[in-house]
Amino acid sequence: MFHVKRREFITLLGGATAAPSLLWALVARAQQAVPVIGYLGSQSPGPMVHVVAALQEGLKETGYVVGQNVTIEFRWANDQYDRLPAMAAELVRRPVAAIIAAGGNVSAVAAKAATATIPIVFPIATDPVKGGLVASINRPGGNVTGIAALTIELDPKRLELLCELVPAARVVGVLIDGNRPEADGQVRDLQAAARTLGRQLVVARVVAEREFDAAFASLVAQKAEALMVAASPAFTSWRDQLIALSARHAIPTIYQFRDFATSGGLLSYGASATDSYRQAGVYVGRILKGEKPADLPVLQPVKFDLVINLVTGKALGLDVPEKLLALATEVIE
Repeated sequence: MFHVKRREFITLLGGATAAPSLLWALVARAQQAVPVIGYLGSQSPGPMVHVVAALQEGLKETGYVVGQNVTIEFRWANDQYDRLPAMAAELVRRPVAAIIAAGGNVSAVAAKAATATIPIVFPIATDPVKGGLVASINRPGGNVTGIAALTIELDPKRLELLCELVPAARVVGVLIDGNRPEADGQVRDLQAAARTLGRQLVVARVVAEREFDAAFASLVAQKAEALMVAASPAFTSWRDQLIALSARHAIPTIYQFRDFATSGGLLSYGASATDSYRQAGVYVGRILKGEKPADLPVLQPVKFDLVINLVTGKALGLDVPEKLLALATEVIE
C-alpha cells in the first residue's frame, strides 16, 4: 500500500505549480490501490442485471464492495461474438487485475487468447476441459478457472421434461443458436435424446434476432407441438422476444434459465445462474487477495432451478402433471 504523511502531502500540494507531474503521479498511484476488474460479456446488459448483482454479492462475501474498494469496467459484445477479442485486448491493455469472462465459453476463449497472466474467471462454461480453458477440473493449471454450469449438457433433460409436460406432442421443435461453435453437437445430442423418447425432432437455426419470426413459422409449419429453446447465452439477451413468440404461436416451450419462466415463459430448467455468478464473484475476491487461478478448482453447480409458470400453462390449456409440480423448485400461480 502507498502511504504519504500529511505534512509531506501538504508540501507536495504547495509545490504543485512547480512540479505538477509529481502531484499527478502521486494521485495516479493512490488510485491504483483500488483494483479494477474487467467484465467481458458476450451478451447485452439489460437481461444480465440480476446476475451482475449476484456477482457483486460474491465479491462482498470476500470483503470487496464495488464503488468502495474495487471497481468493475464492463465490455458488452451485444451477442456479436466477433467483437470479443478486441474487447478482451482492451481490458488487458487497461490493465485490469482480473477478468470475468461472462456469457459462455466464447468469452472465456477470447479472454484466454488475450492474456496468459491476468487471472480469468468464467461464471458459466460448457465442458471447460474439452473447450481448452483449463487442464483439469481439480487443477486448472493456468490463469483460468470458474464454474462449469452444465448448460448444453442439460439440453436432453430439458427435452425429457418438456415431453413429460406435453406427452401428446409427437413432433418437438428445437431452436438453436447457429452462432455457437457447439451448435452441431447440440443437435446431435438432442436427436439422440428424441429417438430415445420416441419423438420426432425438427430444428430451426437462427443467427440473428430478425430471423426469429421465420424460425417459429417454420417450426409450426413442420407441425411442432412443443418447443425447446436450446442453451445459448444469446437467447438470454433475446428472452422477451422468445417468450412473446411462444405465446403468439401458443406453443408450449421450455427454456434454460429461471428468469424465462418468471418473465412469462412456461417452463425452465437449469443450473442457477445467480448462484454461479455469486460463486464467480467469490473466486475473483479470493484471487484479488492473492490466491492463484491454477489452484482454484473449477466448481460444479449445486443449485438447479425447475420453474413452472401455471399462469402460462393455463393460457395454453395445459394440465401440469403432479409429478412435475412435486419436482419444481418454484411454481408461479
